[in-house]
Amino acid sequence: MNHAASPISHVPDAPSNPRERATSTPCRALAAPTPIERFCARIDAAFAALANESAPSRHPAFARELRAALTEAVAAPGLLTPAQRESGAAGYRRHRLAADPLGRYAVVSLVWRPGQWSPVHGHHTWCGYAVIEGELTEIVYGWDDAACRAIDARKRARPTGAVSYVCAGRAAIHRLGHVGTPADAPAVSLHVYGVTGEQVATHVNDVVAVDAGADV
Repeated sequence: MNHAASPISHVPDAPSNPRERATSTPCRALAAPTPIERFCARIDAAFAALANESAPSRHPAFARELRAALTEAVAAPGLLTPAQRESGAAGYRRHRLAADPLGRYAVVSLVWRPGQWSPVHGHHTWCGYAVIEGELTEIVYGWDDAACRAIDARKRARPTGAVSYVCAGRAAIHRLGHVGTPADAPAVSLHVYGVTGEQVATHVNDVVAVDAGADV
């Protein structure tokens, strides 16, 4: 349905009833949702579609929808403001973009200068990411439960548009970083985590020890 305002060819007389005059308001065109608002709406819809599931984030349909939503979001023009692309000298910089009022998820951008890396970690919660600009490198690890260490590392490039979704746990231990020279531009990625906005820095990464033989 098209909600755009149409030209008015005839303006009726003003209502004579005072109550009618008081409640009459002009029509306004609705503002189009931002890319981040559309992204959040798709996540909300994914939860709604699996409302009867005890653990929707572990359902294959949820994973498919999150990957599709990430793919759509990173292709949208104007996804981030200049301020949301600012990097930091001390380490990768995080910018909170949105937080679900029900506390089910938070959305952030991460900005990586060359040489900046995350720690090796599993996840306390479900999460997904997509690369918006530049290229990240992901080092993926196995897990030795007996030794309680990450093992068997392998490296892969994550170019612009690459998308990932994982459930909570240590089945998807990894490390992300920006390999490049100091002259290279920062890389930027979009992330969504199954925590409140206040918990992003403390309740997402499950930092683990790494076996000495797992270096790549």
